Amino acid sequence: MGEINIKIKDHVGKITFHHPKGNCLPQEIINKLITLLEKADKDPKIAVILIQSEGGKAFCSGANLQALKKISTINEGISFFMDFSNLINAIRKLSKFVIARVNGPSVGGGVGLISACDYVFACKQASIKLSELSLGLGPYVIEPAVSRKIGSPAFAELSLDSKEWKNSKWAKEKGLFNQISENIAQMDVEIEKKMASFVSFPKEASKKLRQLHWKGTDHWDELLPKNAKITAELALSDFAQKIIKSL
Repeated sequence: MGEINIKIKDHVGKITFHHPKGNCLPQEIINKLITLLEKADKDPKIAVILIQSEGGKAFCSGANLQALKKISTINEGISFFMDFSNLINAIRKLSKFVIARVNGPSVGGGVGLISACDYVFACKQASIKLSELSLGLGPYVIEPAVSRKIGSPAFAELSLDSKEWKNSKWAKEKGLFNQISENIAQMDVEIEKKMASFVSFPKEASKKLRQLHWKGTDHWDELLPKNAKITAELALSDFAQKIIKSL
């Protein structure tokens, strides 16, 4: 289940995903998203990449809970959590700027996806939450991306308040969101304006600037798999299994 596609308009590659379960990201959609991102990065007709979701009130509810419930071995767990590791790493290695259009709430891996993007537009109702600790897990896989964006103190607050939603104002104050609009229509107007500016920048200058922004993240190739293993081990604990099975 779920869909994902890309459309090119005015040198912007718009990637749109949808899943009936709160726009979650199962393995199939993540793999297709990575493929579309890498193809868009090589496409000379595309100057900037935009990621958005549709068909629901949420931007992204993170991992597919049904798949999470099926994990019974450490290798299955590592494979499951490596999906988000691979997505974050794929975005990190792109040469073109990636923009997020956040139309509603995001949880867990959805917050990780937002954090990996270079510039984020959000509407007022775009709240965020890292619920992992309340499940007996921890946001280890997405931590590097989230901490890079909002800093360690804000990440600590967000990860500890695992049962609380942080509103869009909090997310902007901490640096996760760049612009907040009162509603989706206004947000789309702002996106169109900014995209026209972004695509006008010289390709090589934009590439070099993005490399500068992501400086100091080369070690993520080793870090993210380690964090995926930690999360997989926690997912198999009695505490986590009891909660996950009840979802």
